[in-house]
Amino acid sequence: MTLCVSVCLCLHVSPSDLFVCFSPAVRFVDCGRGDLVRFECSNPSHFRIEADGVVYAASTVRRSALDASPLLITASDAATQQQWEAHVLLAPSSHQLKRTKRDWVIPPINVPENSRGPFPQELVRIRSDHDKNRSLRYSVTGPGADQPPTGIFIIEPISGELSVNKPLDREHISNFHLRAHAVDLNGNQVENPIDIVINVIDMNDNRPEFTHQIWNGTVPEGSKPGTFVMTVTSVDKDDPRTANGMLRYKILSQNPESPTSNMYTINNKTGGIITVAAGLDREKVPQYTLIIQATDMEGNPMYGLSNTATAVIRVTDVNDNPPEFTAETFFGEVPENRVNVIVANLTVTDKDQPNTPAWNAVYKITGGDPTGRFSVPTDPTTNEGLVTVVKPIDYEISRTYVLTVEARNEVPLTRGIQSRRQSTATVSIRVLDVNESPYFEPNPRLITMDDGTGADTALIAFTAQDPDRFMEQSISYSKLSDPANWLRIDPNTGRITTIAILDRESPFVRNSLYNATFMARDSGKPSASGTGVLQIHLRDINDNAPKVFPQETEVCEKPEPNAINITALDGDLNPNAGPFAFELAHRPSDVRRNWTITRVSGDYAQVSLKIGFLESGIYELPIIITDSGNPPMSNTSYLRIKVCQCDMNGDCSDQQHIMAAGLGTGAIISILLCIIILLILVLMFVVWMKRRDKERQAKQLLIDPEDDVRDNILKYDEEGGGEEDQVRMSPRDTIEPDVIRPGGVRRLDERPLHPEPQYPMRSAAPHPGDIGDFINEGLKAADNDPTAPPYDSLLVFDYEGSGSTAGSLSSLNSSSSGGDQDYDYLNDWGPRFRKLADMYGGSDD
Repeated sequence: MTLCVSVCLCLHVSPSDLFVCFSPAVRFVDCGRGDLVRFECSNPSHFRIEADGVVYAASTVRRSALDASPLLITASDAATQQQWEAHVLLAPSSHQLKRTKRDWVIPPINVPENSRGPFPQELVRIRSDHDKNRSLRYSVTGPGADQPPTGIFIIEPISGELSVNKPLDREHISNFHLRAHAVDLNGNQVENPIDIVINVIDMNDNRPEFTHQIWNGTVPEGSKPGTFVMTVTSVDKDDPRTANGMLRYKILSQNPESPTSNMYTINNKTGGIITVAAGLDREKVPQYTLIIQATDMEGNPMYGLSNTATAVIRVTDVNDNPPEFTAETFFGEVPENRVNVIVANLTVTDKDQPNTPAWNAVYKITGGDPTGRFSVPTDPTTNEGLVTVVKPIDYEISRTYVLTVEARNEVPLTRGIQSRRQSTATVSIRVLDVNESPYFEPNPRLITMDDGTGADTALIAFTAQDPDRFMEQSISYSKLSDPANWLRIDPNTGRITTIAILDRESPFVRNSLYNATFMARDSGKPSASGTGVLQIHLRDINDNAPKVFPQETEVCEKPEPNAINITALDGDLNPNAGPFAFELAHRPSDVRRNWTITRVSGDYAQVSLKIGFLESGIYELPIIITDSGNPPMSNTSYLRIKVCQCDMNGDCSDQQHIMAAGLGTGAIISILLCIIILLILVLMFVVWMKRRDKERQAKQLLIDPEDDVRDNILKYDEEGGGEEDQVRMSPRDTIEPDVIRPGGVRRLDERPLHPEPQYPMRSAAPHPGDIGDFINEGLKAADNDPTAPPYDSLLVFDYEGSGSTAGSLSSLNSSSSGGDQDYDYLNDWGPRFRKLADMYGGSDD
C-alpha cells in the first residue's frame, strides 16, 4: 500500500508576518484498510493528524518552522506491521491573510453502543449566531437520519437538539457522518452545512470465535523443545484497538498427559503452538488432543469473554526403529540347478508406521555368497525377505551355503538412532542332489577324415561325462541324427565307426563339414540325457571327374558368330579341380573335322565350327576334360549343340529341326512322371475293387446258418419226357426266372462274375453212392477256383443225360423211388444230406 495524499492546501502568510495559522491542509487516505491504519506525525508539537488522515495545526506555526525539514507522516498497519512514509512540504503563500468569520464547528460525538436509554437520548444541541435576530430551523441529513438506516437520529427543528432514537451496534455501523443545516423561515440557508461525526463507542458484547472448531496439526516424533506445531486463530467482532477485541490464548488441557502434562505451550497473543518438552514417541503416543481457550479483555478472566476449540496434534513417524529379525538363524533347502525359486522367508518386525519408507525393509547379503547366486527381494505385502536362487547351484561343488543377511529401511535411521544386533540374521541353505544330464565336452566335437573313407572305419570314442560324481551310474549312447546314415555308435563305449563310405560331395555335407548328433543317457531314476554334435571335416581327394558346362548350347549354321565359351564343373576342391585341359575326342571322325576347341584360360575354352557351313540339327560333341589332381582324372563329356538358322541378330529362327530331332531331356522326364502317376492310380483302383469284394464276401459269413439258403432246395425243374428228370440246386435267393432279374444285381453270397471254372460233370449214375465222389471232385475244383467265395460250399449239382436209371423225383411216393434202397449212409455226409436220408431212408408210411 502507498500512502495516499488527497489534497494539499497552501498557507496564507503575509511577507512581514512571522507566524502562520494552519488550518486543515492535508488529508491522507487509508486506501481501503479502514481502522487498521494508524497515522503518526514527525512534529507533534506543531501538527497533529487524526485517525481519518487529516492533518491539523496544533499551535501557531512560525515561518522558520516551515523552512525546516519537511513534515514526515508515517502510516502503519496494525495487523501486518507494515509501515509507509510520506513527506509534506509546507510553503507560505504570497497572498495577504484575510480575517474571515469562523464557521460553526461541532467536535465528534461519542455514543456507547447497546445503550439502554431512555430514548430518544440527547446527543448535542446545534445553535447558530443568527438565531438572535431571526427564527431559524435546523435539520440533519445523511445515513441514519433521512437515509437508510433512517430514524436513528432526529433533531428538534427549533431548539436544534440532536438525539439518538434507538440503541447502536458498533459491529454493524461503527460511525455515522451527518450534515446539519440551518435555514430561516423562508428556507434560505443562513449557515454553511456543518459535518457531524458520531462515533459508536465499542462495548465488550462479543465473545471470541475460533475460525475452526477443530484444528489439526502434526509434529514429528522425537522433536526437540521449541518445535513449531501449528497456529490457532480466533476473531472478536469488538474493536481490536480496545481491550474488548484484544485476545489472549492458553491451553486448558492435554490428553494424554504422557510423558508429561505440559508437552506443548501456546503463544498467548498469536496462538502459535510449540513443543516445550522432549519425549515425543509415535509408537507410545500417536496423537495428542489440546483444549485451547481464547479470552478477550487481554485475557482478563474476570471481565473477559472466552471460547474454546480443540487442537488435534498427530505425531508423525520418523525412522527411529530399525527392522529386527524374528530369529537369529533361518533354514532352507534347494535342489541343484534350480533358479528363480524361493529358498527361505525372512521375517522382521518394525515398530514404525507400516507401509512407509521408515517401515519398508530392504535386505542385503553381506556374507556367504561370493559368486552372487542368491538375492533377497522384499515382499511388498508382508515385508518379508525372500531368499531366492538367481544362479544355478552345483551340488558337486558346494552342498551347503551359510548367508549373512542385513535388514535396513528404505530411508536411513534418524540421527542418533543406532542399528540393533537383531538387524542381522544367518540363513543356512542345504543343496539337494538331483540327477543331472550327461554332457559332451567339447560340444560340438570336430574331427578330420579323408574324403572316401570306407566303411567299418573307427573314427573316435565320443563319450560324455556325468556331473553326478556321487551317484554310481552308467551311460549308454545312441544316435539321434545321421542324415546320410554313415555312422554307428557303440551303446556302451561311445565309439563311432563308419557303416558307409564318407563322401565330401554328398548333399548332406556343407562346407566340407558333416554333422551328426548323438545322445548320452544315464541310468538314474528318472534318467537324464544330453546331446552332443560330432562334426566331421572331410579332406578333399580327387574322386570326381570334371564335366562340361553348359551341357546344352546353340550356334548358327554359318561360322562367323559361332564361338562357344565352355568351362568345367568338378565336385572336388582345389588343387583337385582346375585348371582344366580340354580336348576333342578322336571318335567319331567328323568331330575334329567339323569342330575345333581352343583353350582360353585354365578354366575356360572356346568351341567353334571349323567348316564354313553345318546343316541345322542337334549334335553331341564329345569333349575330354582333365583336372589338375594328383593323379589327375579325366572324363568325356558330351556337349549338346543345337545348330540352327539365325536371323540378323544371331538368334535361332527355325524350331522345326529341333522338334524333329526329338524331345529334350526335361520333356521326356515330365512324360515319364505322368505315365508313372497314371499307373499308380490304376493300381490303386484295382486294389480298392479287390478290397470291396472281400468285404462283401466277409459280410455273407454273418448270415445265420439256420437261414442259409444253401441248406435248402430252392428250385425244382422238371423237363423233358419220360423218366428223364433234371435237378439243379442253385444258391439264389429268389425263385423267379433270371430273365426278370434286373441287370447288375447280385446276391452277396453269389460268386463274382468271372468265367466259370471247369467243374467235373457227373454222368448218369445208377447208384446214389457215386454222389460222394462227385462232391469231392467238385470241392477240389472249388478250392482251386480263384473266383470262389472264401468258404466251402457246394455250388452246382447237375444230373443230365438220357438213359438214367434213377427214378423220377417228381414221384417220391412211387414204388420206383427206390424205397428199398438203404440211404442211411447219407447221414455221414453232414447235416445237408440228412434231409435226403430221412426222405429216402424211411418206410412207406
